[in-house]
Amino acid sequence: MKRLFLTPLSAGLAAFLILATQSSAQTADAPEANSENPALGLSTGEVITPDGDGDSYVGATHGDWELVCVRVPDQDDPCQMYQLLRDAEGNATAEISIFPLPAGGEAVAGATILTPLETLLTAQLVKQVDGGEAKRYPFTFCTAIGCIARVGFTAAEVDAFRRGARATWTLVPVAAPDQRVDLNMSLMGFTAAFNELSEAQ
Repeated sequence: MKRLFLTPLSAGLAAFLILATQSSAQTADAPEANSENPALGLSTGEVITPDGDGDSYVGATHGDWELVCVRVPDQDDPCQMYQLLRDAEGNATAEISIFPLPAGGEAVAGATILTPLETLLTAQLVKQVDGGEAKRYPFTFCTAIGCIARVGFTAAEVDAFRRGARATWTLVPVAAPDQRVDLNMSLMGFTAAFNELSEAQ
C-alpha cells in the first residue's frame, strides 16, 4: 500500500490558528492604519515589534492531547485540542484539532482534520469510536499543506469520546483507491482537555 505522509507535520493547524487571529487583528486595526490618508484609503504601514505575538505554543498536555494556543495581543490566547494521527505502522499521517462550540447548536464541538494532498476526496473521511457506529464526513477544501475537513460533533459523539479508548479515522489514498488507511486517535486525556477548554470558554 502506498504510504501517506503529511509535510510539514506539526505546522498545519497551528498555521490556520495563527492566520485566523492575524486576520482578526488586521481587520480591527484597519481604520487606524489608514488614518494618515483616509480619503485615498492608503496605509502608511505600521512598525512591527518582535514581541512574540502570533506564535503558537503548547499550553497544557492531557494524556495524548495537547492544548495548542496562539499568542494574541490584548486578548485571551485561543487554544484548541491537538493530536497527531498515525497509521498502523506508526507513520505520522494527519492532524486533528478539536474545540468546544457555544451552546445552543446541534454541534457542541468542532474539529479540523488535516490530511495529505494524496487523499481521495470523494471517499471522504470515516470516523469510528471503539468499533461502534461509523460516520462519514466530507472534505471542505485543500491547500498547499493538505486537505481539510471541518466537522461538528454532537453531544452524543463527544460523550462517546469521553467514554472511549480510541477513535479511528479512515481515508483512501488516490494512488490506491481500493485500499484504505486507518488512523488512530487516542482518547486518553480527551475529557480533561475538553473540560479545560470548555471552562475557559
